[in-house]
Amino acid sequence: MTEQLLQPDILQLAYRQGYFPMPDPETNEILWFSPDPRAVIPLDGFHVSRSLRRRLNQQSYQVTFNQCFMDVMTSCANRPDTWINQQFLDAYGEMHELGLAHSVETWQDHTLVGGVYGVHINGAFFAESKFHLATDASKVALYHLVQRLKEKSFSLLEVQFMTPHLASLGAISVSAADYRHLLRVALSRPASFL
Repeated sequence: MTEQLLQPDILQLAYRQGYFPMPDPETNEILWFSPDPRAVIPLDGFHVSRSLRRRLNQQSYQVTFNQCFMDVMTSCANRPDTWINQQFLDAYGEMHELGLAHSVETWQDHTLVGGVYGVHINGAFFAESKFHLATDASKVALYHLVQRLKEKSFSLLEVQFMTPHLASLGAISVSAADYRHLLRVALSRPASFL
């Protein structure tokens, strides 16, 4: 039953209606969330701190897109408390194969040190998780994600729940009603990630 809930058509329908899945930590039952308020990063409001600007100017990291989606997702799951279980790895791996999920990878000396992944439907990108093994590596990936979304005429970058870290990067909280409006606008815009 759980596998059926995470089929690509059901996942797409859920995201289109403003929901995303996470497993219950005790039972692994799939739960659907639509937070109010919702966290989004305005594409013209991503905050680049002085230290991040220096890091970007140094070009100490190389950035790629969709080069190793499953490695990014597995690295995001590699922490003591994670909701990314095998069911999610399988489901989003399938979404990636269908061109509906994407990753941004940050490399240092040919080693994957950071990344972010998420789901793409029309002009909306739903960021799921990110990781870093080196200073600012996930921030660099997120910066390049924002640049890609701007270049490709996306209008929405959703980041689920607000945290102080996301707020420091320019994320804002919007009401459920405002999020639904932003989502409708984004879904009406054709956009390609690659």
